[in-house]
Amino acid sequence: MGNVAISVMLIVPDAPRAKHWYRRALGAEELWDLGSVVGLEIAGAPFFLHGANPDNREETSPADAGVTSARIELFVDDPEAVLERALLAGATLGSRVEEHRAPWGAHRQGGFRDPFGHNWSVGDKTPTIRHEDRRRPRDLDPPS
Repeated sequence: MGNVAISVMLIVPDAPRAKHWYRRALGAEELWDLGSVVGLEIAGAPFFLHGANPDNREETSPADAGVTSARIELFVDDPEAVLERALLAGATLGSRVEEHRAPWGAHRQGGFRDPFGHNWSVGDKTPTIRHEDRRRPRDLDPPS
């Protein structure tokens, strides 16, 4: 398949306002700005903003729809600092950063909802494991 990348296009009510929020709250850098569509990146990880389109139901922001079906996962060295920065910029706390046990090991993760209705998780390790390592550790199995 060659070189592949997956990114996200977040539908927001106001792309210019959202651009400024993500820059302030998450330290995002601008890649380009077409007005209603904006390219941003956080430490080299690109994501995009698209202004909501009232004439297209598929381009409705979660804030306007009242629901979201996706969560953006952000993995950084200091999730507590990122969460605090987002909260100071106006995000709503989802959960404080706490330690979790998972098949790929222990990691710290918390989360927030941004002012545009998108849910974010902020953790300290990317949950990628090789296929051959996907065995479930015994300590994660339910008690018998």
